[in-house]
Amino acid sequence: MTVLSIDPSAIDWARAQFALTAIYHWLFVPLTLGLGLIMSIMETKYYRTGDVFWRKTTQFWQRLFGINFAMGVATGIILEFEFGTNWSNYSWFVGDIFGAPLAIEGIVAFFMESTFVAVMYFGWEKVSKGFHLASTWLTWLGATISAWWILVANSWMQYPVGCEFNPDTMRNEMTSFLDVALSPYAIDKFCHTVTSSWIVGAVFCVAVSSWYLLKKREAERKLALKSLRIGALVGLFASVLAGATGHKSAQTVAAVQPMKLAAMEALHDGGTAQGLKLIEGIEVPYALSFMATNDFNGYVPGINDLLNGYTLPDGTRQPSAAEKMERGRKAIAALAAYRQAKAEGADEVTLSTQLSVLNENMPYFGYGYIKDTEELVPPIAVNFWAFRVMVGLGTLFIFFFMLILFLDWKKRGPFAPAAADVPLSKFYSALLWLSIILVPCAYIASESGWLVAEFGRQPWTIQDMLPVSASVSDIGSSAVSATFWLFLILFTLMLSVEINIMIKQIKRGPATIEN
Repeated sequence: MTVLSIDPSAIDWARAQFALTAIYHWLFVPLTLGLGLIMSIMETKYYRTGDVFWRKTTQFWQRLFGINFAMGVATGIILEFEFGTNWSNYSWFVGDIFGAPLAIEGIVAFFMESTFVAVMYFGWEKVSKGFHLASTWLTWLGATISAWWILVANSWMQYPVGCEFNPDTMRNEMTSFLDVALSPYAIDKFCHTVTSSWIVGAVFCVAVSSWYLLKKREAERKLALKSLRIGALVGLFASVLAGATGHKSAQTVAAVQPMKLAAMEALHDGGTAQGLKLIEGIEVPYALSFMATNDFNGYVPGINDLLNGYTLPDGTRQPSAAEKMERGRKAIAALAAYRQAKAEGADEVTLSTQLSVLNENMPYFGYGYIKDTEELVPPIAVNFWAFRVMVGLGTLFIFFFMLILFLDWKKRGPFAPAAADVPLSKFYSALLWLSIILVPCAYIASESGWLVAEFGRQPWTIQDMLPVSASVSDIGSSAVSATFWLFLILFTLMLSVEINIMIKQIKRGPATIEN
C-alpha cells in the first residue's frame, strides 16, 4: 500500500487558502449573473420602446455590473492556479477530466464575455440597437456558460462519472465527455446555483432602488421605481425556481452522497418516514423522506447506518465503512502488485489476476487511504446550520419579493404617485431599510449553500475516489501559510475597493450618463 507522508499542517493550510479564495470569488460571481440578467431585461425594454430613460437606466446598472465583473475575473484566475500549486496530486490524478471543462470555460465562455462586454460598454453609438442588445445578452450568457463549465468540474468531484482508471498511467481518464458534461448532478447544481445567483442580483437591485426612495432623490425616483419592480419580479421568479431546483438537488445528493444529506440533517439513525428538522426538537413529519426520495415513506440512511452498513427495504445490503476501507486497501495493494509484476515482465495471466482484483475493488479505492471511520463523517454542525440558513433566508426572500410587488401593484407607501411629497411612515421606512439589510443576507444564503456543498463531501476531494489528504501538493506549510495571509490582505483590499467604488457610483446615480 502506498504511504503518503505529507505534512498534515500543509493540508490544513492548503484547504484554508482554497476556501478563502473560493469564498471571496463567490462574493463577485452571483452579483455578476444576477445583474447581468436584470440589465439585459432593461435594455430589451429600451430596444422595444426607444425610450431614452431605459437606455440611461441600463447604462447605470451596467456600470455597477462592470465593476463587479472585473473583480470576479481577478479572483477566479487565482482560484484555478491553486489547483496546480497546492493540489498537484489531485491535478495529476484527474487532470485529463477536470481540466477539460475548465479549458472550455476559458477558451469559449471567457472569450465570449470579453468580446461582447467591450461592445456593450463602448458600442452604444457604433453598432445598431439590435446588435448592442444582443451583445448585452451575450455578455450575460457568456458569464452563465462560464458558470456552467465551472460547475460541471465541481459536480464531477461530487459525483465522478464518465471516467476509467488506467493502472499503467496511474491516472483517471475520460471515457465519455457527454457523461461528464451532462451529469445529472451537474445539471441540478447549475440550475440551483444560477437561480440563487439571480436572487443576489435582484436583492441588490431592490436595495439600491430603495435607497433612492429613502433619500427622496427625485431625479432617480423613476429609475428606482422601475428598477425595483423588475428586480422584485426577477427575485420572486428566481426564489421560487431556487426552491424547486433545491428540492431536485437534494434528491441527487440523497442518491449519490447520502452522508452529506445525513450531516445536513444531523441524522444519526435513519429509517423510513423521516421528518425534516427545522431546529433540534422541532421537525416537519415525513418531509425529509419526501425531500430525498419523493416518497413520504422513503428510506433515508443516517450517519450510523452509513458507517455500520445497512439493508434497504428492498433487501439490498450496503457495506459498512470498515468493509469499504478493507476493499480500498485491496485495490491499492492490487495496483502496486500489478505495476511491480509488469515491471518484472510477468505473464498475462498474472497481470490479468491483479487487474481483476483491482477492478473488483476500484469503486472503493479512495477508502484505502482512510485511517479511521470517523474521518468519513463531515462536520455536522456546519452542514446542519448552513443548510437551515440557506433555506430560511430563501423562504424569507419569497415573501419579501411578494410583499414588494403587492405594494407596488396597489401603489402604496413609497410606490404611490404622491409619495415624493409625503413623509414615509415607519412601516415603509422600515421596509426600505430591510431591503438594504437583505443584501448581506443574500450573500450569506449563497455562501451557506457552498458551505453545505463543500463541507458535506468531506473528507473527499473526489467523492469515494480521492480523499483530501491524498490530493495536496508535497510542499511546506510555511509557503502556503504565507500566501494565505497575502491573499487575505489582497482580497480584502479588492473587496474594500469594490464596495467603495460601488457606493460612489450609486451616490452619483445615472445623472452623469450621457444620452
